Amino acid sequence: MSLDTFISHFAEALETNAAELSSDTVFKDLASWDSLAALSVIAMIDEHYGVSVGGTDLEKARSLQDLWDLVAQRKA
Repeated sequence: MSLDTFISHFAEALETNAAELSSDTVFKDLASWDSLAALSVIAMIDEHYGVSVGGTDLEKARSLQDLWDLVAQRKA
């Protein structure tokens, strides 16, 4: 379980290039970010990490690092 793997899964869920993303990426600023992308990310987190996150969690998170920290915290 690593941040790099999480970013790869995130990129796959949004059908974007992982090389264009980093821990500092503000995911809500991505051109591909919309309500469908949010649902895809929620499903990806559940599938790959067995953790439940919701829309409120996504609203509170700013960067991919924030989102990863939330997943890691709930996974622990």
